[in-house]
Amino acid sequence: MSSRLSTSASPSTPTGLFVRVGVQALAAVFAGYVAMGVFAGLGLWAAGAADLPGGFTAVLAAVVVMATGGKIELSGDAGSLAGTQAELTAMPLTVTLVGALVTGYCFLRPLRHHAVADTRELLLRAVTTVALWVAALAGLSALARHDFPLTIGGDTSETSEDPLGDLFGELMDAVDPSVGFRTDVGPTLFYGFLWILGVLVVALLVSRRTPLPPRLVRYHEPVRPAAHAMLLLLLAYVAVGLVIGIVVAATKGHAVETLAVLLLGLPNVAWLGLGVGIGGSWEGRVEGPFGLPMPQVLDAVLREGGDSTDLSTVDLSSLAAEDGRAWWLLPIAVVLVLAAAFAAAVRSPARTRLWQHSLHLGVAFALTMLVVAPLTLVEARFGLSILGIGELEALGGEVVLRPDVWKTVGFALLWGLVFGLIGGLLASRVHRKGEVETAPTDQPEQKK
Repeated sequence: MSSRLSTSASPSTPTGLFVRVGVQALAAVFAGYVAMGVFAGLGLWAAGAADLPGGFTAVLAAVVVMATGGKIELSGDAGSLAGTQAELTAMPLTVTLVGALVTGYCFLRPLRHHAVADTRELLLRAVTTVALWVAALAGLSALARHDFPLTIGGDTSETSEDPLGDLFGELMDAVDPSVGFRTDVGPTLFYGFLWILGVLVVALLVSRRTPLPPRLVRYHEPVRPAAHAMLLLLLAYVAVGLVIGIVVAATKGHAVETLAVLLLGLPNVAWLGLGVGIGGSWEGRVEGPFGLPMPQVLDAVLREGGDSTDLSTVDLSSLAAEDGRAWWLLPIAVVLVLAAAFAAAVRSPARTRLWQHSLHLGVAFALTMLVVAPLTLVEARFGLSILGIGELEALGGEVVLRPDVWKTVGFALLWGLVFGLIGGLLASRVHRKGEVETAPTDQPEQKK
């Protein structure tokens, strides 16, 4: 009897497989959310959000929701005499990157002990992980809601020469304005589903050791070396940005504020630097007292338009016009893209031809920027009007930063084609997978 019970629960049975996969998927989801929560919490603490009146938990949940592609809606209440407008679209990509790396690693780790991945087991793992992730995201969405009282600066008790300002102060004292945020649950769950599905697919693409199902094994050689090289390129840019951020924090002051940017939005800056370095561009503007938690040179370029509705262009030339050190983005891109191309070529089979190296890296780099560039989008607006008399400058602001996606993707394709060819040439001098060393020929028999 005992042997039958133990056999029915063994990992080889359908029930045992389901339990094992469910536990491992739950561990991957739990680890991913914990990692995201830790980085988001530390970043918010460095940004001063720990002093928020009773809203730190809600803000923490909102940041994690945004990191997975969720949509947070801002709302304001200034009574019947005033109108408010608020909007926020952004992804804290440090939190996003950490969650993707941890979740992807935990998802793939149990598969590394297999010679060939079973298709049904792989699908079961993916479906279970996605379902648990979306369920946890729904719970976080319920927590990500809060209202904060809006403090109006200035002393309105004294006589002012501005009658409109006096009227505004009296009305604001009466209505107790507030601003809050809510999760738009429908789009959040939809984009969260796409996010976790994309993480699992990318994890399978970039992994060099995880086995694939039999029908997908033929894609291992042409896809995985270039995909893995793109992951290394993105992480290299994050590492360079981290070093620069630490140096800036140590030498320029504002260490806590810099730490907040590193913990929340480091890839937002680093991957923008990658796109600009290869010739891509962004456009946007900054108006009002609000700004981007990014380098001053970027903020200066975005404010060049002043009160104009035209968007400023952020590219290598415009950044260099504000600070000549921006030209370093070009040689940094050359070195790191070449290193990625060489890494992809070295890990490709020796029989791979030069034009194939070029094509593989070109397509991989273009697809990478097609995914990465839109993630750097930032749109934030806040405005308050009184009696329909228009927006008050002291309480209104706008921050917009949009990528020129197709221009950036086009340059990525061009760079990938060129450097893929150069990387293949450099790798031809290195012993690679699939190469067989030629045995030395026998010496001619000496005459006696």
